[in-house]
Amino acid sequence: MSSCDLCVVRNRAICASLDAKELEALNAIGRTRTISPGESLIWEGEDSVLVANVIDGVLKLSTNTEDGREQIVGVVYPSDFIGRPFGGTSGHGVTALTESRVCVFSRRDFDAFAREHPSLEHKLLERTLGELDRTRRWMLLLGRKSAAEKLASFLVEMSERLDGAGCSVDFDKPNQRRLVLPFSRQQIADVLGLTIETVSRQFTRLKNDGVIDLPSRREVVILNMDALAAEAG
Repeated sequence: MSSCDLCVVRNRAICASLDAKELEALNAIGRTRTISPGESLIWEGEDSVLVANVIDGVLKLSTNTEDGREQIVGVVYPSDFIGRPFGGTSGHGVTALTESRVCVFSRRDFDAFAREHPSLEHKLLERTLGELDRTRRWMLLLGRKSAAEKLASFLVEMSERLDGAGCSVDFDKPNQRRLVLPFSRQQIADVLGLTIETVSRQFTRLKNDGVIDLPSRREVVILNMDALAAEAG
């Protein structure tokens, strides 16, 4: 496992609250793992046996419906925490969308460490409440927003969450962002509860309106961040 001091998400991850000695102890019970696109780290319905911090890459949280269809229920980014501490079964699978690096811990070892370090438990609670807030916003997006607002909201969130890891800024044009999306158009449609045809139409409309540019199927250049935010409602 690489030194925590060299970790690129050190100041944003849940371990940010730990001192050097505590980090050394946490370091001793973890290991880094590289996950290829399409490879799963956690499986839906199985006992929670590991937890992890995302160092690099993007992973999806998904569940399967009774008829076998996959539903993406969330996305995790660098510095996010995944897994279910303190027991239980996993309510969703976790699969890499891009090549990803994660800092993995045995759930039992992590639970024991967290109980001995209240600052880490506090950070976990903060993350849980933050995730609850994002879930509530996502419910609003899926339930009340139009197709145009859904896609615009999705792109705004991507630009915020991928900052520095798939999102670049031209400092001469601070209102612009270049995104390399970890999703196919079909996956975007699945996430937003839309058809792929609707997603494609909305991308084309945003491009024609001068809000974005589309250099390739996976690249989006946000030409006017303010206009995109306004489109998102």
